[in-house]
Amino acid sequence: MNRIYVSIEGQTEETFIRELLRRHLWEHNVDLQPVIITTRRVKQGKNFKGGVLSYGKARNEVIRLLNDSQAVAVTTMYDLYHLPKDFPGQDTRPTGDGKAKALHLEKAFQNDIGSRHFHPYLQVHEFEAFLFVNPTRTANMFAEVENLEKQLQTIRKKFPTPEDINDNPNTAPSKRILSLYPRYEKPLYGTLVTLEVGLDSIRTECPHFNEWVTWLESLG
Repeated sequence: MNRIYVSIEGQTEETFIRELLRRHLWEHNVDLQPVIITTRRVKQGKNFKGGVLSYGKARNEVIRLLNDSQAVAVTTMYDLYHLPKDFPGQDTRPTGDGKAKALHLEKAFQNDIGSRHFHPYLQVHEFEAFLFVNPTRTANMFAEVENLEKQLQTIRKKFPTPEDINDNPNTAPSKRILSLYPRYEKPLYGTLVTLEVGLDSIRTECPHFNEWVTWLESLG
């Protein structure tokens, strides 16, 4: 079984990988191990975790994981939305669709790390894009909201894919969900919705994510 480390932002991504993606990749002889990025360490060794606060933190984490000889590769799952300003490639980030931006920043990230065992992935534009893959099933998780399915469908139909729902601070996927359901909590509902929607549907609707999963499968 080939071990792959994936540096992630928080508990939602960890649960998503363990409950959905890892189980799938196991059939491809790939053991995907999520590691929440460490934002602070204390002498006792306890980690305080959550989020990509700076590129330096992310870079140090990737280098640390690459030093583990048990892994055949290291990857990431960070949101493109709100990526730190000091991230490689930000000063030359192209205009256009989210996938083009992600590919540009992934390449810059990969070049800066300089290891053939590193293959970064940036989620376009953020994890909540998955909540627009199947508006019907997402709406089932928020049954008390009237006409939620119709509102989600209206948003979804405005974009070619859920990954194209933009990174504007007012209209990013998570902001749209919060405007419809102010009690939305990512660790709870983000996980429940993706489990309900299923990996196959997410891959079909989110091409950049699907390319990443296809690469992961190839490592087996």
